[in-house]
Amino acid sequence: MRILIVEDEKLLADSIKSLLTKKGFEVDVAYDGETGKEYAELGIYDLLILDIMMPRMDGYEVTRKIRAKRIGTPILMLTAKSELEDRITGLNSGADYYLTKPFDTRELLACINALLRRQGAQVYEIKFGNTTLDLSSAMLICGENSVRLSCKEFDIMRFLFQAEGKILSKEMILTKVWGYDTDAVENHVEVYIGFLRKKLANIGSNVRIETVRRLGYYLEVSKND
Repeated sequence: MRILIVEDEKLLADSIKSLLTKKGFEVDVAYDGETGKEYAELGIYDLLILDIMMPRMDGYEVTRKIRAKRIGTPILMLTAKSELEDRITGLNSGADYYLTKPFDTRELLACINALLRRQGAQVYEIKFGNTTLDLSSAMLICGENSVRLSCKEFDIMRFLFQAEGKILSKEMILTKVWGYDTDAVENHVEVYIGFLRKKLANIGSNVRIETVRRLGYYLEVSKND
């Protein structure tokens, strides 16, 4: 699971990142609202942790712009602003939960787990066409046929399945699967897409990974199957 922290207090942001990394999450950090909005709009995160009072763009505006893009990623607002009107403004702008500073790390983790459960983090399989991706075993299944995916193949396939036919750019896939600090290049994505196409064909799937030149990839159910 990948989480984005948007918080201008560097010490706090890095502290939360360290806590979540130890819990097994992949974590990215942005230290101002405008950068946080750009990261969030990539659509690669499972949860956003967002401060309100930040330079360049406050948390309310970031949330409204993210929601205007129809990005449904859960948003947990962290802020020192504890007045009722502030909480109402935050929730009305599109946040899912509001946690005031200072907070106990146990409460933070409980909120994060609750929001991830709410968005279906405990679903064990995803279906598209006649094919199922088993999230617990990393198996791609079609009828009686199945094939196990490597770690990177699984991450890419899951991202494509969750996109439900929307186009994902190579950059989005590269960032989601390899992370921001990777030395991997777009050619790595192309190679793994090739692997996945072969595996889909080998199990008799009617799901195809289609290419849109200069835009990216999307899943489509073949009408011939």
